[in-house]
Amino acid sequence: MMKKSLLLLIVLSLFYAGPAASQGLLKKVSGAMKDEILGSNKSGSSKNQGPEPSCACDSPELILDLGGKLQLNYTEISICSRDDGSIIVQDKVTGNYYIVKGGVSQGPIKDGDPRITGFNCDDNQGPDNNELVVKYKEYISKSGEKYLIKFAGKTYGPFAIIHNFVITKSKDKFAALVVENIVVTEDDGKKMEEAIKNAKTDQERMELAMKYGQQIQEKMMQGGGPESMSTKLVTNIAGATFNPNIGGVLNGDMKYDDILVNQFEQVADLQGKTVITLKPELIGGSKLYINTTNTKYVVYNYGTLTFSDNVILSDLFNPRLMKTDGKVYIAYMYYSPKRNAIMQCKILF
Repeated sequence: MMKKSLLLLIVLSLFYAGPAASQGLLKKVSGAMKDEILGSNKSGSSKNQGPEPSCACDSPELILDLGGKLQLNYTEISICSRDDGSIIVQDKVTGNYYIVKGGVSQGPIKDGDPRITGFNCDDNQGPDNNELVVKYKEYISKSGEKYLIKFAGKTYGPFAIIHNFVITKSKDKFAALVVENIVVTEDDGKKMEEAIKNAKTDQERMELAMKYGQQIQEKMMQGGGPESMSTKLVTNIAGATFNPNIGGVLNGDMKYDDILVNQFEQVADLQGKTVITLKPELIGGSKLYINTTNTKYVVYNYGTLTFSDNVILSDLFNPRLMKTDGKVYIAYMYYSPKRNAIMQCKILF
């Protein structure tokens, strides 16, 4: 500010000294200095741009140019991702969507278009059975009131509930947590509750409770007993011994082409072997990734990647594992103010 004021004072004094002298000086001053003195700034120059985020890398890949034909304002868009690395961008002003994968964008796309389904806009909300059928329609289908899993030419089921279903990146392995039978469906439970509620006397309520209790017991025996109503693991991975009743969530994204079990502070494979133990301060991240040799891991939370060797990268989104030329990388995206674009970086992992 002092520099600009001083230069302006010099110019004004020259104007007072004489127009010819002032014009001669301005001709000798560079274009950039004239901009500084007169306060002019060409559109797109660095004066209008914020700094690049700390996660920016030397040779990022362009994912989506927000200028040009699109003319999207980064502060007025929302971005969600899909398991294959593609992203969907919604312009909050127009409501239009744009899908980007492999540097190619589609759009504008209107709300209700089937192309916009399957994106994970809420990482904390797991899909229910019906959503699993939509998301994994190649593998999960409904059969009556139950569900079947078909994978690599083999059929598993039927199951009353599928709690957790994951596949590897190469789509050659799967694992699911399932329940074969349930005694009372949600609809049955509502009907029983309503009937007991509307009973006119305590005696009638007691008789209804005994009646439903007998029906439940009979249904349990017909369905294979209590064991068929507990959660169990179904997978095509040989030697899997994981017992879901001890707790844990299946995950096919933590390690490239492998399925692991997240058990809060520990991550194990399906054979029960501990893969890593998290540092206390890194427990509870929204996403976790492990390298191919099980020697390094990284936790993602609120736009920040924190590596087990204490490296921290911030102001990013959509982290994922990817494989290029036989090598596994952890990739992430960020907004570049300099280029007004969404960029992607990759780190060998």
